[in-house]
Formats: sequence, structure tokens, C-alpha cells
Amino acid sequence: MAKTLTFGIMHLGIAFSVTYALTGSLAVSGAVTFIEPAVNTVAHYFFDRYWERRERRHELAQASAPALSA
Repeated sequence: MAKTLTFGIMHLGIAFSVTYALTGSLAVSGAVTFIEPAVNTVAHYFFDRYWERRERRHELAQASAPALSA
């Protein structure tokens, strides 16, 4: 858990630093630092749902495919 927490803090620090270096704005850097992870979290939810459905379809297709006889 400590590794995950420190990685999260590092990620936020990098996001802030890069955005500040590009824009020179504390307000924009602060907003991007917290908005980007929130958007990524929502996107990840839908990404996972897509892959779960895809895997289920693949499993169903394999289960219903006729067995090949030798």
C-alpha cells in the first residue's frame, strides 16, 4: 500500500510540474493535476467494462463452437 500511495503522490507531482513547465500557470497546473486523474478513473471504468464484455463474448463463442474431431 505504501508503494501505491507514494506512486500516486509522485504521479501528481509530475503532472503538476510538467503542466507548470508548459503553461507557467499555477491555476492551470493545479486543475490539470486533479482533473486528469479523475477523467482517467472514469475512462478506466468503461475500458474495463468493454474488455469484460469482449472476454465474455470470446468465451461464449469458444464454448458454442463445435469440437473438431481428429
